[in-house]
Amino acid sequence: MILIELGAIFLGLALIHRLAHRLAFSPIPLVLLVGLAFGEGGLLALRLSEPFVRTTAEIGALLLLFMLGLEYSGRELRDALLAHFSDSLVDAFLNFTPGFLLALALGWGLPLALLMGGVTFVTSSGILAHLIDELGWEGRAEARVAVSLSILEDLLIALLLPPVMVLFFRTGEAAIGPLALSLLLSVAAMGTAIRYGQVLSRAIDHENETVLLLSLFGLVLLAGGIALALQIPAAVGAFLLGIAISDPVKERARRLIGPVRDLSATVFFLTLGLRTDPGLLLPVLPLAVLLALATGLTKGLTGWIAAHRAGIRGWARGRAGALLIARGELSGVIAGLVGLTLPTVTFVPLVTAYVLLSTLLGPLVVHWLPREG
Repeated sequence: MILIELGAIFLGLALIHRLAHRLAFSPIPLVLLVGLAFGEGGLLALRLSEPFVRTTAEIGALLLLFMLGLEYSGRELRDALLAHFSDSLVDAFLNFTPGFLLALALGWGLPLALLMGGVTFVTSSGILAHLIDELGWEGRAEARVAVSLSILEDLLIALLLPPVMVLFFRTGEAAIGPLALSLLLSVAAMGTAIRYGQVLSRAIDHENETVLLLSLFGLVLLAGGIALALQIPAAVGAFLLGIAISDPVKERARRLIGPVRDLSATVFFLTLGLRTDPGLLLPVLPLAVLLALATGLTKGLTGWIAAHRAGIRGWARGRAGALLIARGELSGVIAGLVGLTLPTVTFVPLVTAYVLLSTLLGPLVVHWLPREG
């Protein structure tokens, strides 16, 4: 019976992707709604075991973050840092602060406040890439500004997650040593990934695509396991591995695993919805609406400032900001990590509602703004 139900869900997801493609819209909010409908407390709850849902979510997050890392190269990271470092500081101030202060006001404590700041700070790279590709804006200056800011956001969140997770389990002076070690390891891992990525790429490169594909999947799981052993979230390990892979392997990997990116995103957001009780969303919905609107404005301002500094004029400044509004993959990963650690906290329902609203708001604003000028 479970196989029949799962088969029906995935066929339904295929229809959702068809509809989203026809409407030129992101399928993420619709996938989240399906997960909520068939999860705990939903319209028709599936009797899926917790280990199954948890493992599926973890593998989905690993593949999703690996594909996200593949989108960037070490050179792109360096170029983004050189061109938009000051803009990223403005981005962090305007968009990290609302989530951070809200969590403190709700009495959630410093670790959750830092993570909530990360949720409101980081843009959905997947939706950003989808919008740029769909609208044919690859060569536009405002799109390059938005992509550069998104790269730096992902980089900062990858550095933030490991030490913040330490704070969940240690407090006071007992946290200082592990906190410093965690931050050092994450910086060292990122530096190693950027510096020695070519060595790894040469080691796994092979003319047979099946061999290369199996090597990549094995490395994703291995990187996730090593990251966990170093007290770094597994998804961050997969993200760093994606950055470490260099051309020509990176280009082949994108082509081979490209369809898996959308599938892994679908699986991840489906499991996020399955693990969230829809009844818990209603109490936090007004707060999520206010937060989505407020941070939509701050993201718009961020893009406008960065585009202005880059010499861009007119409506293109607004388009740069609108491209940054949607939150998605990393915000969902943060919610998933908290759900595994503190399943009773209202953090996950709030983030789920917030991601759902922002994934709707961002593309709507992009399509509403003038395409030229």
